[in-house]
Formats: sequence, C-alpha cells, structure tokens
Amino acid sequence: MANSPQARKRIRRNRYNQLTNKSRVSRIRNHLRKVEEAIASGNQEEARKALQAAQPQIQRGISAGILHKNTAARKISRLSNRVKKMAS
Repeated sequence: MANSPQARKRIRRNRYNQLTNKSRVSRIRNHLRKVEEAIASGNQEEARKALQAAQPQIQRGISAGILHKNTAARKISRLSNRVKKMAS
C-alpha cells in the first residue's frame, strides 16, 4: 500500500485515467466496428460515412496518447483503401 500522500494521489489519478482511457478505446473500437460492418454489408455510402465519423475519433486517440500516430495512420489508410475498392 502507498505510504506517502503523493503515492496515494497517484493511485487515485491512475484509477481515473484508466477509466477515461478505457472509455476512449471503447469509443474508437465501436467506430471501427461500424466501418467494418458497413464494408461487410457492401454499402459503400454507409461505409464512407462511418469512416468519416471514425477518423476524428482515431485522431483524438492520438492526441490523448491512446494510439500511436503510425498505428492510427495505418488503420485509417487500410480502411480508406477498402472503402475505395468497394466502388469498383
């Protein structure tokens, strides 16, 4: 158990940050799942809209420190390519 006041405060802050980050990750995953489902259904317009909604969430994940910038760029790039291929 933490003995100093600073360590006790850090435990409280870590717990709060853990819950906040969990919520952010969940929100990002939900948006990605919506894009995947739209791609699987074959509806390009729906997939495009879902991707447009997911991109800002992914970018917020970068600024919040949840995702690495290269990971986010890779996810967006791959999803964008899959949505574009639906047109052909």
